[in-house]
Amino acid sequence: MRALLVILVKELRQLRRDPKILPILFLAPAFQLVILGYAATTDVRHVELAVCDLDRSAESRRLVQRFEGSTYFRVTGRVDDQNGLDRLLQDGTARVALTIPAGFAAERNAGRVGTVQLLTDGSDAMSGSAALGYANGVLRSVAAAGVRPLVELRPVVLYNPDLASRNFMVPAVLSLILMIMTMMLTAMAIVRESETGTLEQLLVTPLTPGHLILGKLIPYALVGLVEALSTLPVALFWFRVPLRGSLLTLLAFTVPFMLCNLGLGLLISTISRTQQQAMMLTAFVFMMPQIYLSGFAFPIQNMPKGFQLVTYLVPLRYYITILRGIFLKGIGIEVLWPQALALTGLGVAILLLARMRFRRRLG
Repeated sequence: MRALLVILVKELRQLRRDPKILPILFLAPAFQLVILGYAATTDVRHVELAVCDLDRSAESRRLVQRFEGSTYFRVTGRVDDQNGLDRLLQDGTARVALTIPAGFAAERNAGRVGTVQLLTDGSDAMSGSAALGYANGVLRSVAAAGVRPLVELRPVVLYNPDLASRNFMVPAVLSLILMIMTMMLTAMAIVRESETGTLEQLLVTPLTPGHLILGKLIPYALVGLVEALSTLPVALFWFRVPLRGSLLTLLAFTVPFMLCNLGLGLLISTISRTQQQAMMLTAFVFMMPQIYLSGFAFPIQNMPKGFQLVTYLVPLRYYITILRGIFLKGIGIEVLWPQALALTGLGVAILLLARMRFRRRLG
């Protein structure tokens, strides 16, 4: 019993001597709980709705007002033709699109059932299936109000007709694996060299800090590219997720995402003194919040406004949108350029910050 007590006291003292571990141990769980408390909801609200009202009648306007008056939909675009709806669905401005055909009011005035079409973005299976249910609920409320004749909804699911969850989740999991591997490997490798003294030995060589950073990051960038290529066949042939876009476009967009993760790994290595610190910082401070705030599992539009603004600083958010767009929608740079630009900007900013801290630590 005395031997056990000695070991116990020794470990507690070791924890106390490491000033960076204690905040991670006690503050990181509370930080994650706050994020999860606001972000972790599977209820879908304020689904982005695009409207194409070809009838332009009082009846059609009342129907649109029914959708707007519910807490489930938020009109984000109004267009005059089908091409406009397709464009809004492709670039993510809308998750669902309501088409009211010409003659809608005439059909109802003649005592016949009016028909409307609801296009749903199946690349977001969770929001898509919920939106179909909510739309039917809106039309049921019309019937419950005693409005006759009824309105019939004809749903069409785009990009993922069966609303298969694997088509929605597998591209996101691919991005998660790539993030974990590149960020963790970079942080752990540099801290390990610092612990063993190898990093200090490199300082006496003619290498500049810039050459040292490039020499450390390029191998893990190559590892990330190989990893992306090696996991793609699993997604395509094992899970049968369709790749409707260009493979070259996908790989090109992977580069700025890896830039962000390599920069974060380098930044973590400048904060951490031990591999244990690096691992805990990577997992609890940099990875888990990204997962919660990226739209990986929880819809971003359901989060409080402040958290939605924070998600614009999350690289994983943009890359998940890119992968789902390329895999399921078959879109390219003409639609996804805002995400690519945001990733590139974040990557450059993170790398500059990490480089500055790395030079300061070496100095």
